[in-house]
Formats: sequence, structure tokens, C-alpha cells
Amino acid sequence: MKRAWELAGDLYWNAKPVIRSEEEQTWTANLETQRFYDQILSLDWGSNVPGSGAPECIMTAAIQALENRGYRASERAYELLEEGLAARKAEDFIRLQQVSAELRYELARAEKDESSTYWSYGQYDSFAAYEKAVSFPEARPVDLEAPRFREQLKGAWLSQLIGAAMGTMVEGYTSQNLYEAFGEVYEYLREPNTYNDDITYELAFLDAFSKYGYNLTSREIALAWAGLIPCGWSAEEIALRNIKNGILPPESGTYRNPFNEWIGAQMKGGICGLAAPGDAKLAARLAWADGEVAHANNGILGEVFNAVLTSLAFTEQDVRHLVRRAIDLIPADSEYYAVVSFAWDCCEKYEDWHLALADCQEQYKTYNWIHAYPNACCEVIALYYGNGDYTKTLHIVTMCGVDVDCNAGMIMPILAIQQGMGIIPKKLIHPAFSQLITYMRGMRRIGLEELVDDTLNSILHAKKQGGD
Repeated sequence: MKRAWELAGDLYWNAKPVIRSEEEQTWTANLETQRFYDQILSLDWGSNVPGSGAPECIMTAAIQALENRGYRASERAYELLEEGLAARKAEDFIRLQQVSAELRYELARAEKDESSTYWSYGQYDSFAAYEKAVSFPEARPVDLEAPRFREQLKGAWLSQLIGAAMGTMVEGYTSQNLYEAFGEVYEYLREPNTYNDDITYELAFLDAFSKYGYNLTSREIALAWAGLIPCGWSAEEIALRNIKNGILPPESGTYRNPFNEWIGAQMKGGICGLAAPGDAKLAARLAWADGEVAHANNGILGEVFNAVLTSLAFTEQDVRHLVRRAIDLIPADSEYYAVVSFAWDCCEKYEDWHLALADCQEQYKTYNWIHAYPNACCEVIALYYGNGDYTKTLHIVTMCGVDVDCNAGMIMPILAIQQGMGIIPKKLIHPAFSQLITYMRGMRRIGLEELVDDTLNSILHAKKQGGD
């Protein structure tokens, strides 16, 4: 193998001089690059969610997220935030680039707020620490060769597409404003499609899982991201940049990533549960490996929660009992446990789900609508009050608002796993769902049946390999 100096020498010593034309000396490519980076930065300071048009500002949210995680942003950070918003409005990209760099510096040096309640909860930085804090139930066998299992997988994927399609139309708004705009929503507000960025991370997991099975680590998942996913948002985008700069998990999820307790991990735990049917511990371990690529602590626990819900749905028929079991597999001293337990207690307290939601909205009003906590509450509420009814559950999770596509995409598969394809109302099964359209490299279009078969074959292959 040649050394680096030899390879560089080959380039230098073999280079033949040429005279370029004037056209070849222009700065066209540089100007296009400038416009690209200005446009990307502008999105950080103000954008609208593609599917629903909901407004968001990632730079404002970065300060909010840090403060939710027990840090204190400096006064200079708030001054820069105001300057940046003004510069973006004025389309002053020279100043906007400068302010953004300064603000990110301020966020990176934010000081710990010792008075924050965040630090009164247990902190979990590894699967080993998490595993010691809970008692897993014994794994229960699921017949992977039976036709029913494939049907459950198909129902799960189809239900995720249904939930995601419903949710992308309304995500990013409060329940109250959804009612004011649309009234009670039971059906699609427009023609549904499969454009959804959340599922790309599950597909990347499945790609890595198909190769490594139950020996899969966060490193292999991170490299799958680097190869397959060109860009992301919030925690995932920062993690992607970290990975491409050689910062691998778990540091990819913690290094200068204020969003690592947002919903990004929680929104993709379902695939880990599908890969470990009836085995909560295995599902949790896979979810931890997947979660730490871009998240930490409570962010990862959110993925564990959904992975366990999905895994145990293969062997538990009572929805409320399933939710309670999943809650009890979250460490009792963690803040995430406090959140899902609060939501559960609200459900037990009220007959009307709107009242439970109102209490959760008030309790977690300081959190961004993309944070894991308000969305975990909506999952618990919809599953509890829906109580196994597909139409009712989808209606409630839709009308709860916040990050609806993530929430509906995670909980609707649970009902299809428990009750089979027949539980899905025919009016919700749109022809568009026969094929996924993504922006991933090498995965632009994937047929639903192909996805189901890939999932099934990957699980069967992993079981034969062992390692679990």
C-alpha cells in the first residue's frame, strides 16, 4: 500500500501544465456555493415545515433546548439572537454568517445552571447504566416463519405511512389551532403521499441491521447515515456533520448538539421493536445503539420507549397494559419517566382526553414542539384513550398537535401489530402507500412489499446469525 507522500507525489510529479481559457477561470462555482450556504443558514433562522407550513426557527430553539437541558445561555447569546433575526429579515448574509458563528460559540460555552430541576434526575449515558436501572421481562417467542408475522410487519409499515401522511399535513400546530382551522379531523385533509424525512433513519437502521444483525453497533448505524442520508434537521443534521468530520457515536450525538433530547430518536424507535419482536431488552439495546448516533440521555430513552412499545405489542394485546409496561421499563429516577408518568396520571384522572392534554401542555410549555417530552405525552394520551380503536387513536393523536407525523407514525403500527391488517380502515389505505419515495442515496423509491420482505429477511437472517 502506498504511503500518503507517495500518492501526493504521484499527483504532483505527473501533473502536466495546461493553459485554461478565460471561461474556465470564472467564479461561477464559488458563487453557487455561496448562495447554497447562505440559503442553508437562512433556514436556521426561519423556515416552514415542508408538509404543513408550520413556522420554526432553529437558532431560537437551540437556546431553548439548552435551557431545557439545564444550561444557562449568556446574555450575549440573546443579543446575538436578536441581531441574527434582524440580519435575516434584512437579507444581510455577511452579518448573518458572522452572528451565527458567534452564537454557536456562545452556545458551546453555556454554563451549567445548578438551579435547574434537570440535574435532580438520573442521567443515563450508556446502555449498561440504563440496563441496571430496570427489570426486563423474559422474552416471549414469536413465530417468525408464520404468515401472521409478515402480516404484522406489513401492517406496521403501512400504519406508519398512514400516520406519517396524516401527521405531515398538520404538524407544528397546537391542538387548539387545529380545531379552529379544521374542526375534528378523521381523514386526510389532502391527497396523502409518502414524503417524510423521519422514515429515512429507520431505513438506514434497517440497511445496517441487514448486514450486522444483532451485533449491530452505533458506529455501523452512523456510517449508514453518512452513506445514505444527504442531510437532516436539528439533532440529526448536527450529528451528520459530526460523523462526516470523524466524530463517531456517542460523541456524534453530544458534541455541540443542543437538540439531542428532541424527538429525533423517539420518532424512529419502531424499527428496533420490529427487529426484536417480543423481546423488550433486545429492542431497548438496539434502540440505544441507534439513539446515541444523534441523541443522549432522555433523548435516547424516548427511542427506547417506542422500541419497547413496538416489541411488546407482538405479545401483549391490552393497549393500556402495554403502555404501562413500557413506562415501567424507563428508569424511575429519569426525567423521561417523570414525563410519561405525568401523562399517564393525567389519563387516569380525566375521562376527557382534552383535559389530560391541557395539563400536559401547561406542564411542558417551556419545551419546543419538536422536543421529545410534549410528544411523548401525546403518544400516551392517544394510546390510552384510543384503547385499541384504530380510527379513534389516529384522530386523538392528530388533534393533539405538536409533531404529529412522528407520534402517529410510531403508535399506529402498534395497533396493527396487535390486531392485524384488518384493523386498518380501508378508506385510509391510499394507492400512494404502495411505494415510498425518499431523498436517500440508492433508495429513491421502495415498494411497500419490498420493504416488508427486506424487514422480514433481515430479522430471519439476524436470528440465524445469533448474537442477541
